[in-house]
Amino acid sequence: MNIKPLGKRLLLQVVEVEEKTKGGLILPGNATKESENIAVVVGVGTGEGLEEIKIGDKVVFEKYGNTEIKDEYKTYLIVELDKVLAIID
Repeated sequence: MNIKPLGKRLLLQVVEVEEKTKGGLILPGNATKESENIAVVVGVGTGEGLEEIKIGDKVVFEKYGNTEIKDEYKTYLIVELDKVLAIID
């Protein structure tokens, strides 16, 4: 499936964060209480203000109000530009 966001939207692939317990066990991202709000940009829309963000950037985004799309084994989010809080270097 080829997904191209429209307007001031981004297509993000959520980064799963592994956590370790005190005993050294690794918990996958979906087993943790709260999932992180970090994702990789995989698609950029055509709206104004998207010049700063490019494909491959890691971003922090607001957790709620996004559209989730599942494609086989991957989960993507379509996020409005206003919901992106920061770019991670």
